[in-house]
Amino acid sequence: MTAAKYVEIARKIESRIEIGQYPVGCKLPTHRALADELSTTAVTVAKAYSVLVETGFLESFVGRGSYVKQPPQLKQVIQSQLEDKDKNFSILQPCFPSQLSRLQNVFSQLFNQQINAQLFAYSDDTGSLSHKEAGRLWCEKYGLEVSRAEQILLCNGAQHALSSLIECYSKEGDYIALEAQTYPGIIAIVKALGRKPVAVTMDASGMCPEALIDVCETYSPSMVVVVPSHQNPTTITMPLERRDAIAKVIQQYPLWLLEDDIYAFLNPQSIPAITNFVPEKSFYISSLSKAISPGMRCGFIKAPQSQVAHLSDYIRTMVWHASSFMFECAEQLIQSRMAFDLALEQKDIAIKRQTKATQIFAEHLPEVQFQSQASSYHLWLTLPSTWQVEVFVKIAKEHGLLLSSGNFFEVSGKGSQCLRISLMAIADDATFCSS
Repeated sequence: MTAAKYVEIARKIESRIEIGQYPVGCKLPTHRALADELSTTAVTVAKAYSVLVETGFLESFVGRGSYVKQPPQLKQVIQSQLEDKDKNFSILQPCFPSQLSRLQNVFSQLFNQQINAQLFAYSDDTGSLSHKEAGRLWCEKYGLEVSRAEQILLCNGAQHALSSLIECYSKEGDYIALEAQTYPGIIAIVKALGRKPVAVTMDASGMCPEALIDVCETYSPSMVVVVPSHQNPTTITMPLERRDAIAKVIQQYPLWLLEDDIYAFLNPQSIPAITNFVPEKSFYISSLSKAISPGMRCGFIKAPQSQVAHLSDYIRTMVWHASSFMFECAEQLIQSRMAFDLALEQKDIAIKRQTKATQIFAEHLPEVQFQSQASSYHLWLTLPSTWQVEVFVKIAKEHGLLLSSGNFFEVSGKGSQCLRISLMAIADDATFCSS
């Protein structure tokens, strides 16, 4: 089935924006003028403009026209589909459609039984103790040592955890040490809060301890953010020896560790968290977004005992507390062990798709090098030096394949020959294999 005319026009305008024919801030032609150029109607052009406003490429003003908008970095990395035939290899999320019926049953049971009135009320200390205990069990399963549920604070996902910790434990103008290639959401938080990101070199085992020492000596960062398992975007998982080495560096300097371990459930066996080695200088972050559903917005922070009250006060000041209803569902999923079963199923899907993707690249693009782990949600590709990443991404998009350019993951802002391919957002295996 061919795309609707207005979708085709939206793609054409998007291409013109991407190649610079319509630069940021440029006023687009009137509906009538573009309709005449493209041999269509003004109504069709208006619908195309509306699509581009919704996807963040344009902004429109009554009486003034439509203008090319500077898209947020995250929107460029995590792209939405213009239509159902698009294959989204851009967004990093679980393949949850096959699990919807079981999730629906949990939600239905919650609302079909007599609901605890406390779920409708304000909650102290970021949430109830039973919800924190569920978080403790979740984190403990995947390598964190935490004996007391009181050390678990509840938040609206890992992104909220990161922004809260960076704002609470650093000040404007501070340097924040980040892996040289990292998730753009972390870079966006650091910059939005007026902090300065500084890149720490990585190797095949993750962040280099020697490079972290150099950054500490040169910039005196307030904190370092590390994604130790199936790192986004490189897929690297830190071995135990490297985790211990990073912990030793953190012990030497006055900085906090933010350990973002949301992909720990993908490890073949649990690996001790870096936080275990430096518990009084570390905040450990996990969530259900990657293992079960990003829509649940259930995140967990394990804080040093000395910081529990301070961080609780901060979260309460900012949002009071996360949704008790969502954490009630999370508790039921975790206590029933269903959460762990769902996470294991996601890992199994990832393994199958990694195997298929590896075969495809070996057969059809042998000149492309890539990094991956057997159970990672994504691949990190390095294109030949004669290829242009942005052109590759653009051509893929024209063919209905949404990819993420490596340029958005570079903390230093330097150009990249890499791109990330996410394997899990496509709902079914048949569609995935046909891509």
